[in-house]
Amino acid sequence: MTKALFSGCGPVAAAALLLSVSHILPVSAETPAKVSEGAPASAAANTPAAALSKAQAELDTAWRALEPLGFTAGLFAEAGSVVGYGTYVPRTKASFAPTDTLVVYAQPVGYGYRETETGYGIRLTADYTLLTPSGQVLAEEKGFARLVADSREKRRELYITLRLGFDGLRPGDYTLLARINDAVSGKSGELSLPFTVTAE
Repeated sequence: MTKALFSGCGPVAAAALLLSVSHILPVSAETPAKVSEGAPASAAANTPAAALSKAQAELDTAWRALEPLGFTAGLFAEAGSVVGYGTYVPRTKASFAPTDTLVVYAQPVGYGYRETETGYGIRLTADYTLLTPSGQVLAEEKGFARLVADSREKRRELYITLRLGFDGLRPGDYTLLARINDAVSGKSGELSLPFTVTAE
């Protein structure tokens, strides 16, 4: 039997996902500062604002080209250690007691943005599958969480926390597949996380 440990997105049947987004300082796209008289015509193109705008445009192109959905981090974290983007304690061993909660920390990249009345929207859903070493499916659920995040800027520093508890697992080896789906771009990305359940 699978039990849910959940906060943030409403009730789910078998697992939970918490979405948090950190603030990002937007790159300025304003007109570069006025160049002093007598300066070379190319000086305006070399100002910090112009350089940042160019870098932002290149990042946008690379971001859209990512296929499938990628992750800059995807691992088991210590329970209670995730407090923000990039702020967590990795679990040194993927070994759990039968009553432990599995905490997965992930940083997805390459998702799309939906234009909204206030700016840009992120629309993600999550699936999970629990497998034995032979590939037998012990538990799974598709679309168990739906994530909506709107902002005035394109937010890229996004982290996701999955908290799952499984009752009745015998000691042994298993694999957790966590799949994140993007409704805007149609992309999906999957994390494969082997773990071991130890005897109490």
